[in-house]
Amino acid sequence: MDEKAMIEQELAKLIDIREAFLAYLDAAIPKDKSGIAFDFSAHPTLDAQSVYDHFYKLDYQARKIRGFVVGKMGLNP
Repeated sequence: MDEKAMIEQELAKLIDIREAFLAYLDAAIPKDKSGIAFDFSAHPTLDAQSVYDHFYKLDYQARKIRGFVVGKMGLNP
């Protein structure tokens, strides 16, 4: 697999992970009257382990892509 295809595949994974995280939040937190923003007024409780699992996957994938970008662009963060 060439480098461009590999990066595109990793970006697609990132989008999938992000969508799974947002789906979890949508299922766990009610929306406000507009139906767009989360309504935290009732102080919904989230499972900390689930939040961490979703965040860890998202963070890991973002750091993986960051490595490709830094290497390809010759950056020194």
